[in-house]
Amino acid sequence: MQTIGSPLMWSLFAAFVVVALLVDFFAMRKQGAHRVSTKEAAIWSLVWVGVSFVFMGWMWWYLGGTGTDAAARALAGDKALEFVTGYLIEKALAVDNIFVFLMLFTYFAVPPEYQKRVLMIGILGALVLRAGMILVGAWLITQFHWVLYVFGAFLLFTGIKMWWAAGQEPDLDNNPALKWMRRRFKIAPDYDGEKFFTVVNGVKMATPMLVVIALIGIVDVVFAVDSIPAIFAITTDPFIVLTSNVFAILGLRAMYFLLASMHERFHLLSYGLAIILVFIGAKMLLIDLYKIPVGYSLGFTVLVLAVTMVLSLVLPPKEPAAAGGGAYPFGAKDKHK
Repeated sequence: MQTIGSPLMWSLFAAFVVVALLVDFFAMRKQGAHRVSTKEAAIWSLVWVGVSFVFMGWMWWYLGGTGTDAAARALAGDKALEFVTGYLIEKALAVDNIFVFLMLFTYFAVPPEYQKRVLMIGILGALVLRAGMILVGAWLITQFHWVLYVFGAFLLFTGIKMWWAAGQEPDLDNNPALKWMRRRFKIAPDYDGEKFFTVVNGVKMATPMLVVIALIGIVDVVFAVDSIPAIFAITTDPFIVLTSNVFAILGLRAMYFLLASMHERFHLLSYGLAIILVFIGAKMLLIDLYKIPVGYSLGFTVLVLAVTMVLSLVLPPKEPAAAGGGAYPFGAKDKHK
């Protein structure tokens, strides 16, 4: 398994992630449950994007980007480009995560001041899940080259499916996971702060907060299955794959609060993401016939995202079809809506 990740690079990256999560935890604990403002979300989004590019710059320098060795400079430039492309693709696909999170929070009437903790737990789960899946995926590709074709076909299918599903509201009332939880657990009719369990009339019950956390975890799994094969179309280096994924995820919470109020403005973005997935799938299927340069992949991704965002602002959205649910499914009080 070829990688640029030296023991020092892996150690510094791991140390950074641990420190970033600790800072985030302490900040969240100090602030307590509160509604995240758009200004706060914008500041933290810029911070995470800035930190990601600082890391990319450090990696480029460490690999010899400023040295006199032409081969080292070329390697540093290639890896930096792979990181930026992978980061942008993962960031773009994360937007779809955000819209699903928003749908869940709206459906379950999660109070705004509690959403921050839910997202933090979801991010921790996503980090652990993706780290494991990336290592397994990298090993499979090393051992079995044909796995790239499987990934490509899957992304092609996912992109087409996303295109046809764009603009349709999912019916959470018929979600299999939610139905299973309703049958297996006694669920309280209302929230009890940020607790996962509460007592109602002497009976211990799971709170709606626990249900939301469980569904967020399932969403993490579904989107990891889509996004991880996508980054392997850009590079098979485990260090680049993992770092670009992790940096995209670390800024996910701030990006959620920044975009949550603007999701209707970018109603065509799902079509753009579908096109990107189809392109990446085709790239993987053609890998032994023609290897599309990473720079072309980056340019195509930026172009598609820019066009769909501009068109979203120019073209009015269609009236959404009536969706199942929409009201709190366990009888939560109106004050939580």
